[in-house]
Amino acid sequence: VVLAVWAAASVQLGIWATFAPRSFYDDYPGFGREWVRVNGPYNEHFVRDFGALNLALAVVTIAALITLSRPMVIAVAVAWLAWGVPHLVYHLRHLDLYDTTDQVLNVTALAGALVLPVIVLVAEFRRPRSAAPAG
Repeated sequence: VVLAVWAAASVQLGIWATFAPRSFYDDYPGFGREWVRVNGPYNEHFVRDFGALNLALAVVTIAALITLSRPMVIAVAVAWLAWGVPHLVYHLRHLDLYDTTDQVLNVTALAGALVLPVIVLVAEFRRPRSAAPAG
């Protein structure tokens, strides 16, 4: 289930940022919120790179979802942590850019996203090697 959620989220983010970078910059995460624009001037290259990163994560996440092989699932969970931890740290260091509501939403979303790879790793390491995949 976690792999499917990651795949869906990263495909959505990846397509939006890669193919409509200005819209992503101006409007992410939507609902009247502006989490990217407050971080500085528009840079199409950086926004498209963020989109491409999410598309790349989607590809390997989908591969893990299809195969459910232990090494692939572990690698994907570690990749999400490798991306998510520095992302959270950056935002924790720049909370002054947001109003209180956006501070809470931002930290909750980014910290919450780090719980998922930990859950996947714990489930994978607890699963006997001969059992069905936990992902």
